Amino acid sequence: MTRLLVILILWLMLPILVESVVYHHINNTLLEKKKKFIEHLNQEEINDFIENPDDTTETFAEFSTLHSEFLVLSRVPIKPHQKKSTFTNEYRKIENEESEYRILQHHFTYEGVDYQLEIGSSLSEVNDLTFVIRLFIIIVFVVILFITFLADTFFIEYLLKPFYKIIDTKIRRVNEPETFDHTPIKAASRDFRELDFVLNQMMDRIAEVFKKEKQFISNVSHELLTPIALLKNKLENLLQNESLDDNAVDKIAGSLKTLDMLKKIINNLLLISRIDNNQYELNEAINLREIISDLQEDLQDRIEDKEIHFQNKMENNFVFTGNKTLIHILIYNLVTNAIKYNKPQGKIIVEDGFADHHYFISVKDSGIGMDESQLEKIFSRFARISSDQEGQGLGLAIAKSIASFHHIEITVESELGKGTSFKLWFQNHN
Repeated sequence: MTRLLVILILWLMLPILVESVVYHHINNTLLEKKKKFIEHLNQEEINDFIENPDDTTETFAEFSTLHSEFLVLSRVPIKPHQKKSTFTNEYRKIENEESEYRILQHHFTYEGVDYQLEIGSSLSEVNDLTFVIRLFIIIVFVVILFITFLADTFFIEYLLKPFYKIIDTKIRRVNEPETFDHTPIKAASRDFRELDFVLNQMMDRIAEVFKKEKQFISNVSHELLTPIALLKNKLENLLQNESLDDNAVDKIAGSLKTLDMLKKIINNLLLISRIDNNQYELNEAINLREIISDLQEDLQDRIEDKEIHFQNKMENNFVFTGNKTLIHILIYNLVTNAIKYNKPQGKIIVEDGFADHHYFISVKDSGIGMDESQLEKIFSRFARISSDQEGQGLGLAIAKSIASFHHIEITVESELGKGTSFKLWFQNHN
């Protein structure tokens, strides 16, 4: 854009500059001719020019054969404060041929009589020259623009090749700090080498912090299970005491329920931690159609309790390699989520297909739906769509971790009051 702007400015300014130079040259030529005419002027010549000296309206004119120049001498009274010499551009008709001229008008007095001398030079050649210059300039500038654009494109691409390699191999493809490639990028530029070095250092620090965080969550979650098991065992033993009244039994039962919920949260956090730490193997052949059929059978009671119409529209026997237990949990969480937030007598549609050479599974419900603010945080841990529903807000977080572990992309579309659709996109299909 800058180059185009410069070319446009030059294209507009150069003809003006050329005209200025040409006009300056013509003006000097006209002044020289005026000077020679005045120097050799005498009354006899004036009488020769003007046949009737007493007729103040009489003028004399002469012009070249090609009408490129003319000279006019007239008796014209000099007005007060009138400039002695002026230059103008005017159209003059000579022998029925009209042309534009650069005209010098010079007023002088000779032997008490006022005269006006006009010497004109045709501008047709100047206009033609200006047009040719404009055309030449634009052709040259277009060629220059094209050549420099190609040169700059290839040069910048060559110059920034290490930068794009850094972006591609060390940032865009890195989903986990452990997968970061520390291999130095070969670059002629010291700046890119420094950028690569700093990125390596930064990712080392991030990986260390990330590892400590996951280890901390794993250790804390694991250690919490022991005291929870002990508390649960003691509370269950207390329930065997026949001396307890009903109020005490209810409180103990409520405490046991709270411990069970806490245990479930910890187990979910442990599951996420193990997934993030790559503690599962991806070596099982998984038929997704079979998993959906098994889930429909397992959740049939919950579906019937809410009078939901479940439609299994799976048509493809898609098989891929992964961890069957984790994939089962992933789809289970999506389907139970669709049941939990659905409306009575609502619908759940599970279907599959191919789009853009990628296989997908869609879990769609006719539930309460979500707005944009809810969509932004649905995969966050402990985030719940509705406070009225039971749950810890870890189901979709687990689903997201399992999907990332299997390189599956999750997309979600939702409309408040109309329902939600989750799609699982698989990278490769067999």
